[in-house]
Amino acid sequence: MIRTHAAGGDFGRLRAEFLLPETFGPDVLAEAEAAVVDPLESAGGREDATGLPFVTIDPPGAKDLDQAVLIERVEGGGFRVHYAIADLAAFIPPGGALDKEARRRGQTLYLPDGNVPLHPPVLSEGAASLLPGETRPAVLWTIDVDAGGEPTATHVRRALVRSTEQFDYETVQASVDAGDPHPSVAALPELGRLRRELAVRRGAVELQLPEQEIHGDPDGGWVLVQRPRNDVDAWNAEISLLTGMAAAKLMIDAGIGVLRTLPAPEPEAVDWLRRSAQALNIDWPEGKSVSEFLAALDPGQPASMALFADTTRLLRGAGYTAFDGELPALTTHAGIGGAYAHVTAPIRRLVDRFATEICLAVSAGREVPAWVRAALSEVPDQMTASDTLAAKVERACIDQVEAWVMAEHIGEEFGAIVLRADENKAEILIEDPPVMGKCAGEKLPEGERIRVRLTAVDVDKRKLSFERA
Repeated sequence: MIRTHAAGGDFGRLRAEFLLPETFGPDVLAEAEAAVVDPLESAGGREDATGLPFVTIDPPGAKDLDQAVLIERVEGGGFRVHYAIADLAAFIPPGGALDKEARRRGQTLYLPDGNVPLHPPVLSEGAASLLPGETRPAVLWTIDVDAGGEPTATHVRRALVRSTEQFDYETVQASVDAGDPHPSVAALPELGRLRRELAVRRGAVELQLPEQEIHGDPDGGWVLVQRPRNDVDAWNAEISLLTGMAAAKLMIDAGIGVLRTLPAPEPEAVDWLRRSAQALNIDWPEGKSVSEFLAALDPGQPASMALFADTTRLLRGAGYTAFDGELPALTTHAGIGGAYAHVTAPIRRLVDRFATEICLAVSAGREVPAWVRAALSEVPDQMTASDTLAAKVERACIDQVEAWVMAEHIGEEFGAIVLRADENKAEILIEDPPVMGKCAGEKLPEGERIRVRLTAVDVDKRKLSFERA
């Protein structure tokens, strides 16, 4: 594995380029400290759910823990999903300094040398986080699911919870593979598979592209790694999606809410994807939907990677749609295959706090709070702006580390997969280290492995140049 070292490994210039805040103002910090000591009272009180053995599943070392889960099997072959979500509204007075700063930031931004949090760490990594062994205020979703994986009932309310264990994806995967999962998630594989099957039947589109990640190097620099998504990662995501879809149904039925939406791809775009599959010599059986076709591909094959890269064109136009009264023309998310809302990550994402408050009010038969109604006209634009910034920062961080990693290897050859090709250049994925780049060359073969030569690196502009070897 090629590594970059400590020299030049500073993200300060990137932070300055994107005008990322370095800290919180004194008024925000003071309000957060006060909220820790004296959280806001909740209408209707809180259920004591501290006896439920919740666990969390997050990346290694995570401290901003939004979700804790417990899945029970019930008579008849179904499931009861208990999903506890951090209750940020317990710590954020509407219209106060914390609220205003969160609206300005939109979401937590993650950089290799430390994140730019949505909320002060005293909340996001402390009093609001569902850390193991700590009693925490939470919004508790209980969703009953039948033997086929379909939800039959949803109950959401405020509660006190206590997580018993903090796991990462690899640890849970290892325990599942060994046949000895923690009892709280022993049913996760079965339910996760059911929900994945339903997602494919709904028409959900999952792009199984490997993720580039940046890890700290023991020498003080950075290492690029490629992390394939494991089963537990996918199954755990299905629990979040199940909850988000339940939230969307509550809001649509009540005629007020904020949804995550994505229009269906135009027929011409699907036809174009079929032609791409044909050009890559991938068989698309007659009668198979886009979702069914993609789900059957082997994500480790070069041709599959190239087609997944092409499929991103079908998933453009995602946004946030708020409504109060008349339903909007678009209430669904084409990538998920149904109506969906963000409610499971309020520590890290602004919109979840507002959508959650709507669901709590609807579920209890109360009026939606006025401060939530007033925010509905602003939150979609605030989230769209922060999503745009987050994507730029993430890409810039990866581009920067790629440049640092490759700067000492100009002139060397690498194995690469051609993802997308034009007449005179192509987007490529270097296999070791996992680096994305542009390669010069006429009519490079999409979905095939080739040898490329690194011809130039511009560290300041975060640019790599390759040519076919």
